[in-house]
Amino acid sequence: MNEKNTTIQLPPHAEHFMVLLSSTPRGARLARLLAGEWLRARELPYEVVEAAEQVVAELALNATTHGRVPGRDFRLELRVHDDTLLRIEVTDTRGADLPRIAPLCPERESGRGLLLVEALADRWGVETGPVPRKTVWAELAASRP
Repeated sequence: MNEKNTTIQLPPHAEHFMVLLSSTPRGARLARLLAGEWLRARELPYEVVEAAEQVVAELALNATTHGRVPGRDFRLELRVHDDTLLRIEVTDTRGADLPRIAPLCPERESGRGLLLVEALADRWGVETGPVPRKTVWAELAASRP
């Protein structure tokens, strides 16, 4: 099989970025990489980009782990409002399983992702619909220096 190397060109100054990705660990990794590239191209502060990449990684991993429906993708959306607010949205097709922060349990190897999102984001939440979807979103202050 002959695979070609392709380069994805991201719109650097667009106020909105959206992509559908496979509900796999590879799709979750790609979400983080694409988000980081788009945010760096917008020349947001380093701290905002680093925090946003981590939030995207956690939300995308949750979408591919807990929100995965075979054969259905998840959607990553990024929006910058007035150069002051970054909104991250990850939508999957398992609307019945709403995320929640579980009590910290040292014996568990997972379950800390939303704690990280809560620590890094100024606000976060969940919106349902249209059925069968849910969107987990997070907002970060995005002011440029």
